[in-house]
This record gives sequence, structure tokens and C-alpha cells, in this order.
Amino acid sequence: MKIIKTPVIRLEKISFAYPGSTVKILDGLDLDLYARDRIGMMAPNGSGKTTLFHTIMGLCRPDSGRVEIFGRPVSTEAEFQKVRSKIGLMFQDADDQLFCPTVLDDVAFGPLNLGLTPEQARQRARDILATLGIADLEPAITHRLSGGQKRLVALASVLAMEPRVLLLDEPTAGLDDKAKERLIEILNTLDVALLVIAHDFNFLISITDRIFSMENGRILLDDEVSIHRHEHMHKLGNRPHKHV
Repeated sequence: MKIIKTPVIRLEKISFAYPGSTVKILDGLDLDLYARDRIGMMAPNGSGKTTLFHTIMGLCRPDSGRVEIFGRPVSTEAEFQKVRSKIGLMFQDADDQLFCPTVLDDVAFGPLNLGLTPEQARQRARDILATLGIADLEPAITHRLSGGQKRLVALASVLAMEPRVLLLDEPTAGLDDKAKERLIEILNTLDVALLVIAHDFNFLISITDRIFSMENGRILLDDEVSIHRHEHMHKLGNRPHKHV
């Protein structure tokens, strides 16, 4: 008997324009994300990638189309609240999701809201910080951290929720090579659906199975576009120039 798989996230004919604008950021967009999918997103700034993530989380409400999460349609705030704890979104700007006084407080905040006791939440936070190799940041004042440190703490706060789906928006921004390597190791051990926005090609091919792009408010699948690295050298290559 054939087993029919249900996507953990399904977007059908999603269109969205910001209030007061006639420009559609998303225009009839379709996406199916399954439980074992590991998908990278690589496209120019302004193509709608972050808006796509915000639509999945219910932070942007589409003008038309249908959103299904874990097999159920979601459209109201109450419906999105029920599924947000199972979808971990790492914002493009870490400052948008770090608001507690210390690192430990920030990472323990999500587990507390899941119903864990304060001690259980702190222990889970400590475990995640240790896994990411940043246990020494536990007592640090969050707003005094470097950009790269904030991104790792933001990731820790997401992982502490033990989500079924991870949406990562430019997770390597501000990270040095050692931190990137550790992030790759961690992400490759996780048994979750993964959707990652990044401009770092090497990072994406290290953690994903497919890489999509976006154009005109829609997703281009990997059989529609070829994303590749272009390495070359020639005289005067350090000056602005065009390829035709």
C-alpha cells in the first residue's frame, strides 16, 4: 500500500503585498516542506525570502492563498500560536529576538513558556549553550555581546524549544570560520525539517540537500535554476567589471 506523506508546511498560491503598496512580494507562491527536507534558499535581497518565513509564522498574513502547518489550515492568530512552539524561527537580526537581561534568561525563556519549571528551563538552556560551545556566555549581558555571539545565542534560544521545523534567516552572518564549522556540525545532527536562507554557498551545500531560489514572488525549484560558485582570476580583476 502506498504511503501518502503530508507536508509539515504547505503554502498554496500565497500572495502578499505590504499595506499601502501594490507591489506583490509574494505572488502565487507554492511550497511543500516535508519532515526530512533540508532546503536552502539563495536569492537576491528583496526577493521575498524573509517575508516567506514571516508568512509561515503568521507574522505576515497573506492577501490570498492557503497556509497549512502539520496538516491543518492556519489563518488566525490563535491557530498560529498553537504551532509556533514547534517551528523555530531564527530572525535575520538577532536583536529582534533577544530581549532578556542575560544569555541564560534568553535561552530559558522559551522552555519556560512551554511549561517547564524554572530549574528545568535553565538546565535545558545550559545544555544547549554547552552544545553550541558557548557555555561561557551564560551570565553575559545579552546586549553587550558581539554580533556573532548574539546569533549563536539566538540559535540557542530557538533550539531550546526543541522544534520540529527550523527556519534560519542568514544564520552565519557575523560568525567566524570556527563558529561556522561548529554550526554545520550541530545542524547536521538535528532530526528536523530545515529551511535556511543564506548567501554563503559553501555553508548551504554543507547542510542542505537542495537549494531553491526566488524570482517574481515565487520559488524556483532546483530543476529550474542552477546556483553555482563562479571563481576566476584575470588582470585588473580587483576593479569593478561586468561579465556578459
